[in-house]
Amino acid sequence: MADRDKILRYFKASGDEELAARLVDLAEAARKTARYKVSEFLDPHGRNVAEIVAANFEGIRLESDGGFANAERSRIAFVSEDFYSTPDFGLVCYLVSWDKRYYTLGHRDILGAFMGMGCEREIMGDIVLVPEGAQFVADKTFANYIESNLCQIGAAHVSLQQIGREELKEKEEKVKIISATVAALRLDAVAAAGYGISRSRMAEEIKSQNVKLNWKEAKSASQTVAEGDVMSFRGRGRVELSEIRGTTKKGRCAITLKRYI
Repeated sequence: MADRDKILRYFKASGDEELAARLVDLAEAARKTARYKVSEFLDPHGRNVAEIVAANFEGIRLESDGGFANAERSRIAFVSEDFYSTPDFGLVCYLVSWDKRYYTLGHRDILGAFMGMGCEREIMGDIVLVPEGAQFVADKTFANYIESNLCQIGAAHVSLQQIGREELKEKEEKVKIISATVAALRLDAVAAAGYGISRSRMAEEIKSQNVKLNWKEAKSASQTVAEGDVMSFRGRGRVELSEIRGTTKKGRCAITLKRYI
């Protein structure tokens, strides 16, 4: 039997104790009922927490589904080894469209309208811009509420229709390769190089809680960034530290960054 207290102590230092507790509840319920239990939508960090929780439960496996083929946010199912069918992840897929002659809307606008309706981020998956507007995935238990309330985004009136998951389009990401040198592998220095802003401004953005490291709120500007770490700056996309190439003659760190646009 999994040691609940031990699992939660493990996550306490990282600030993930509350998330871990919800996931442990799901794993315990799946084992008790010999069926499955599905989580909220989780980002990659949340999925890592789920994997660690599941590893502490014998007879429990993980499955995931975010609708899109390459979904960043997905729901996780804790599935009992005695359950032989396919879990229902409770997804509903939408196309939201607007008059593009007069309005330009982006990911941030759509998410803002969604949360402005009083919805939690955890009930919504990825948002993918398409020629017709945007597609997104949500928890189907909120379908009626979403369909009744999402009629305007900013000043634009929008139309919303359910679509089949087979109509979801793969998210296309443009990647910009950035070669830079930094004085140290600090978050403020590396992120500033990736987003093309000053280190002092990035330090302020981190202080204002506008920056995440590996999908968790950044703790301080002085946090060390390692190869493979992903930084996100609110409204500006993601940057990955893809390679640390070594030290220059002047003692600076030579790095390669991938900026996802």
